[in-house]
Amino acid sequence: MAKSKFLTEVREFMRLHGYSIRTEHTYIYWIRFYIRFHRLQHPSTLGPEHVVMFLSFLANRRDVAINTQKVALNALAFLYNKYLNQPLGDIGFTFATRPRHLPTVLSSAEVGKLLDVCNERDRLIFSLLFGSGLRITECLRLRIKDFDFSRGTLTVFDGKGAKDRVTILPQSLKPVCHEFFEMAIALQKEDNKRGVGPSLPGALGKKYPSAHLQPAWMFVFPSTTVCSHPYTKVLCRHHLHDSVPRKALKQAVISAGLTSKRISCHTFRHSFTTELLHSGRDIRTVQELLGHSDVATTQIYTHVIGQHFAGTSSPLDLLG
Repeated sequence: MAKSKFLTEVREFMRLHGYSIRTEHTYIYWIRFYIRFHRLQHPSTLGPEHVVMFLSFLANRRDVAINTQKVALNALAFLYNKYLNQPLGDIGFTFATRPRHLPTVLSSAEVGKLLDVCNERDRLIFSLLFGSGLRITECLRLRIKDFDFSRGTLTVFDGKGAKDRVTILPQSLKPVCHEFFEMAIALQKEDNKRGVGPSLPGALGKKYPSAHLQPAWMFVFPSTTVCSHPYTKVLCRHHLHDSVPRKALKQAVISAGLTSKRISCHTFRHSFTTELLHSGRDIRTVQELLGHSDVATTQIYTHVIGQHFAGTSSPLDLLG
């Protein structure tokens, strides 16, 4: 019971400090795993050496990926540095060197093939991923207010790293977007008759009690069912779950005959980047559109398109 109470208090602390529900679930998972690994000892009685033991166990016994180890460390760093106020400091743990893998990208023609075999909803979702460089969760969380066709911009709120950013909005999507706006608003009106509205971020629902009645706050891709809000327990309609477009994409890849490539929803974001760089866009501009904190992350795409050796001819072409 004590452990359950402890995790409940950690969860409440995260909600108080505005952590996303995804981060909350992830961190609680790893903190629970860490406590069980150390035979239910309270984390406050453990220290940096115990964190290293746990990370070594994940790497050597569980053979988890380096990124997974980093997520586990982030969860424990939060636990000690923020919640328990017992800073870990430099724990001396070194991650194995991760080989660099170039991302899979699609040409515009290949993207076109995929879009041609999708239904209207999935086609719009994948078009936004490719046309605006969105992550799948960023796309599904879009609300009507986030679109500005007059300026050609799309605002992404609370993206990766809890950052907001503005990216480009394809003007060609304006007609179909407005169709989906109308369908979403019609659904919202029906929900409102039952006292239900779209789920709202943070304490917005308490600050603006009528926000769920305003079309601006409606999700463009609403879920087909209503649910209880995980924080407030109020009945609401959330956005579409990301498993829906992921399953649709798998079928589209087969139907389009593109099974020779490993394609995921994130592949559209990779392809957005390489197409911009191909067309001569400045890498700093692309970095801003993607929301990368470090330009080195964006730089990897110059290797995908061969830009890092642009202008260099193959010696074979110099023969004869």
